[in-house]
Amino acid sequence: MTRKIRKAAVIGSGIMGGGIAALLASAGIDTLLLDIVPFDLNEDQKNDRAAKNKIVQAGFDQLKTGKPAAFMSSQDMQRISLGNLEDNFEELALCDWIVEAVVENLEVKQSLFKRIEKIRKADAIVTSNTSGIPLRSMTHGLNLKFCQNFMGTHFFNPVRYMHLLELIPGQETLKDVVDFMADFGNRILGKGIVWAKDTPNFVGNRIGVFNSGNTINTMVEESMSIPEVDALIGPAIGRAKSGVFRTLDMVGIDTMIHITKNIYELVPDDPEKNRFLLPGFFDTMMEKKMLGNKTRGGFYKREKNKAGKPEFKVLNTQTFEYESFENPAFPCLEEAKKVKTVPEKLNCVIYGKDRGARFVWKTMARTLIYAANCIPEISDTILEIDNAMRWGYNASFGPFQTWDAIGLEISVARMEKEGFKVPGKIKNMLSKGYSSFYKTENNKNYYYCFEKETYLEKPVSPNELSLSKLKIEDKTIFECESASLIDLGDNVFCCEFHTKMNALNAEIVDFIDKSLDYVDTNGAGLVFGNQDQGMPGAFSAGANLKLLLERATTGDFDSIASGLKKMQTAMQKVRYSAFPVVAAPYGMTLGGGCEICLGSDRIVAHSELYMGLVEIGVGLLPGGAGCLNLWKKIFNNLPGPLARDADLIKIFIPVFSNIAMAKVSTSAAHARSNGYIGVNDRIVFNRDALVAEAKKEVLRMNEDGYTPPIKTKIFVMGDQAQGMISAQFGNMLHGKFLSEHDAFLAKRIAYVISGGDVRPGTLVDEDVILTLEGEAFIDFLKKEKTIARMTHLLKTGKPLRN
Repeated sequence: MTRKIRKAAVIGSGIMGGGIAALLASAGIDTLLLDIVPFDLNEDQKNDRAAKNKIVQAGFDQLKTGKPAAFMSSQDMQRISLGNLEDNFEELALCDWIVEAVVENLEVKQSLFKRIEKIRKADAIVTSNTSGIPLRSMTHGLNLKFCQNFMGTHFFNPVRYMHLLELIPGQETLKDVVDFMADFGNRILGKGIVWAKDTPNFVGNRIGVFNSGNTINTMVEESMSIPEVDALIGPAIGRAKSGVFRTLDMVGIDTMIHITKNIYELVPDDPEKNRFLLPGFFDTMMEKKMLGNKTRGGFYKREKNKAGKPEFKVLNTQTFEYESFENPAFPCLEEAKKVKTVPEKLNCVIYGKDRGARFVWKTMARTLIYAANCIPEISDTILEIDNAMRWGYNASFGPFQTWDAIGLEISVARMEKEGFKVPGKIKNMLSKGYSSFYKTENNKNYYYCFEKETYLEKPVSPNELSLSKLKIEDKTIFECESASLIDLGDNVFCCEFHTKMNALNAEIVDFIDKSLDYVDTNGAGLVFGNQDQGMPGAFSAGANLKLLLERATTGDFDSIASGLKKMQTAMQKVRYSAFPVVAAPYGMTLGGGCEICLGSDRIVAHSELYMGLVEIGVGLLPGGAGCLNLWKKIFNNLPGPLARDADLIKIFIPVFSNIAMAKVSTSAAHARSNGYIGVNDRIVFNRDALVAEAKKEVLRMNEDGYTPPIKTKIFVMGDQAQGMISAQFGNMLHGKFLSEHDAFLAKRIAYVISGGDVRPGTLVDEDVILTLEGEAFIDFLKKEKTIARMTHLLKTGKPLRN
C-alpha cells in the first residue's frame, strides 16, 4: 500500500494547532481545523453554526493576522476548512492524517482518541502534538489497530519557522507508519527529524528547559542580573540574540511555569530535578499578570522615559518595578568581539577570568553533564540531542558540539577539579583515547556512540547533498577566500559563496566568470548554492556596501563603474551559457543575490525566501542586470501569444514597484506573486535538500534537451511610463508623502526600465537597459543623500529616508 496524505485534520485551533494547520495548508494539503463548542452558549446559539464555531473561528482569525506570518501565502488560507467537534466530527473519517493539539490534559486526550478510534478510516494516521504527556498513557485502552497507526509528532513554535520535528513512535506503532511520517515530515514539510523516546518532554524540551531552569537558578546563586544573563547567554556563545529572558517573554511566563512544573512531576528519579523548579519571583509575576509579550510586560517592558521616548526597561525581581538599565560589559565579552567564529568566542567566554565568564562556565558545565546523563534515556545518540537544540532552540551548536568546541579533555579536567560529577561514560570515553564527540577521518564524518563505545559514521540522507562533506572528500575544484567551486557529481558543479552574509564582492564576480568557463569545458551544468546554518540564513545579502561606500567617498567612480560592468557581463554570461544554470536561494536573497537568481535559467527556492531588489533603500538601483532581468522574468512568464500582445503597463507596474518600493517577499510563494519566481521555477520545503534538488533540476533540463536562450530585443514602454510615474510621484511629492530624493530616484528608475527616450512598444537591445542601469547607478552614487543613506544603514542597521 502506498500511503498518501490528501486531506489532514488538526484538532485544536490554538497557537500550535493553528500553526500546524497553516503549515499543512502552505504545503498544499487540504486541512480540516476543529475545536470545541463554547460552553456558555444559550439555547438559540446551540443551533447557530457560527456561534458553535466561535472558538475555532477566533483561532483562525488570529492565525490570519498573527506575526510572524503563519501562512506562506494568503491563498493558502483557502485550503483550511473550519468546524467544531460536534457538527464536523464525522468528517475526520475522510482524513489521512489526524493531528491532536488540544489542551495538555490526559483525560481530555484519552476521551478524544476514543471518539476518533470509532470513525477513523483503517489506514489513517493519528498523532499527538503533546509536549509532555506519555504516549502510552494517552493510548491506554485503545485497540491495537489504532495504536499501530498512532505516534507523537511534536512541532516547535512557531511551527512554520522552527526546523525541528520530534517523532515519537509508540510501542505498537508500525514501521511503515514511522518511516512514512519521517519522509513526509522531512521531504514535504521540510522539517529536521529527531527521533525521541516516550519520555517526559522528549528531547528538545527536556534539555532546553533544563538549560533554562539551570541558568535561572545559577543566576540567583551567583547574584547576576537579568541584563547580565541576557548579554552573556546570547550570540557570544552561539545562542539566540534574545538571550534567556527576552525569549521567556516571547514564550510566556505562564507557559514556562507550566512546562517546568510538568517536567518536575514526571521525573521523580532525576537527580537534577530541582533545577526545573523556578525561583519564587516567577509565581509573583504570574499573580501580577506579568506574563511577557502577551501582557506587554514580563522581564522586560517598553515604556516612555522622561523625554517621552520609548525605552526598554527591566523588571526588578525584588520590587517588581521596571527600571532603566545599561548594557552590561564583561572582559570576556570584549575578548569574544575580537574573534570571528563561534568556537573562538565560546572559548573567550568559557575560559575568561571575570564573574560573567564564571557564570557561563557553571551554567554550561552543568547542562553538558545533564545532556550526557540523558543518553540513553531520552535518545540513543548524541546526534538527536545536538540536532534538537540547533533546530528547536536556534543554537549554533548542540551540547556535544559545544563540548568539542571548548575542548573535551580540558573542560572535563576543570569540571572534576571544581567538584562536578562527570558521567562515567565520559571518563570511559577519554580513557580509550577518544577526545572528541565528532571527528572527520578518511573523508568521512563520525560521531561517538556511548553504547558501542566507538565512533560511527554520521548518516547522510539520500535526498541531500552536504557541501561541507563534499569538501572533506576533496571535491573542491578550485577556491578563493570568497567562493568555492565544488563537484556535485554527474558533471554538475556548485558555485558556493562564503563571505559574511555571503555578500558579493569583486572576487566573487571574477570567480563566477572563472567557474562558468570551467563548467563550459568540463561540466553539464552549474548550481549557485550554499548551506548557511542560520535561521533564516542568507543565500546572499547583496553587495559589500561598506567597500562600495569607501570607494564612493574617495571618488573612485571609474573603479566602481568597471566593477559594475563586470557584474553585468557575468550575469549575461550566466544567462546565455551553453549549459543550464540553476540558483538555489533561501533566506535573505537581496540585491545582488537576487540578481544572480534572476540571471539564472531556473530557480529552486526554499520556501522561506526573503527575496527583493532593495537597493533604493540606500539610494541606489539594481546595477548588476537586475532591472533588465526582472523585466524579462515577468514578461517571459506570459505565454507566447499573450506576451506578443501584452499590455506593457501590466508588466511595467510590478517591475517598477518591486524596485522603487524595495519589495521583499515574505516567502517563496510571495516571491512568486511578486514575479521573482517564475512558472518553471520550483519551491522546496526542506532547505537541507535544496542543493540536491537544484542539481536534479540541472540534470532534468539536460535530459529535456537544454538549449541556451536566444538573445533578442525586448519591448519597452518608453516615455509613456516615464510620464505616468512623473505625474504620480509629483503629486506624492506635493502632498509630502515622499522626499525629493525618493522622487528623483523613482523617476530615474522608471527611465531605466522603460528603455530611455523611446516610444511605447519600441524594441531595444538588452545592452540599452544595461547601459542605462549602469549610468543611473553611478549618478545615484554621486548624490550626497545617497551617501547619507548608505552611511546611516551601516552605522545603525536601519534605512534612512532623507
